Amino acid sequence: MATAPIKVQAFLSNLPLFRELSREEIDRIAAQTRQLHVSRGEIVFHRGDPCNGFHVVIYGQVKLAFISAQGDEKVIEILGQGQSFGEAVLFLEKPYPVTASTLADSMLVHVSKEAVFDEIDRDVRFARRIIAGMALRLHQLIGDVEAYSMRSGTERVIGFLLRDEPEHLAENRIEVTLPASKGVVASRLNLTQEHFSRILHDLIARKLIEVEGRKVTLCDVQKLRTA
Repeated sequence: MATAPIKVQAFLSNLPLFRELSREEIDRIAAQTRQLHVSRGEIVFHRGDPCNGFHVVIYGQVKLAFISAQGDEKVIEILGQGQSFGEAVLFLEKPYPVTASTLADSMLVHVSKEAVFDEIDRDVRFARRIIAGMALRLHQLIGDVEAYSMRSGTERVIGFLLRDEPEHLAENRIEVTLPASKGVVASRLNLTQEHFSRILHDLIARKLIEVEGRKVTLCDVQKLRTA
């Protein structure tokens, strides 16, 4: 199999999962990858499809979701540049439990199962990094379950808006951009779109935020943290 283009090798070498690998090891993995250019709204894989590797987002956005027989959707995760998905299913050797689709024009790299297993056989440190990545994903999942079970809808929305803002941030007025449509974000937070909209309107009325499309201005970060 031909070696993947050097730009993919450079991208892989900067990912935490591959950062400590040598150039030769990166070359081996790159030789067993495929680049996927996926237009917005296309399916990457369906629930039930066989898993033959895992994906990494080079640019764009990918949505992981459950879709019911009636067409209802529950968003599990929204993934962006540098994030990967599919590792856990790869090791279970079971079909995908979710459907993956793109929220924007995206470029993905698909790393084959054989490449992963070969590197694990060669270097136990690689296995540890994969385990660490899956453990982090599990930790995030537990945090999601806690939020759905123990926090109000308003607390979930505020936590989501502040997710990338460190507590020591000096600015008290900042702008954030929702990573997806309000409907997708609402589903990610386990809220109906109507409930999500009501919470935003309430925060606007309290002069804590301003909303223009997907741009949200956090008018008073300190008050938001205690709201």
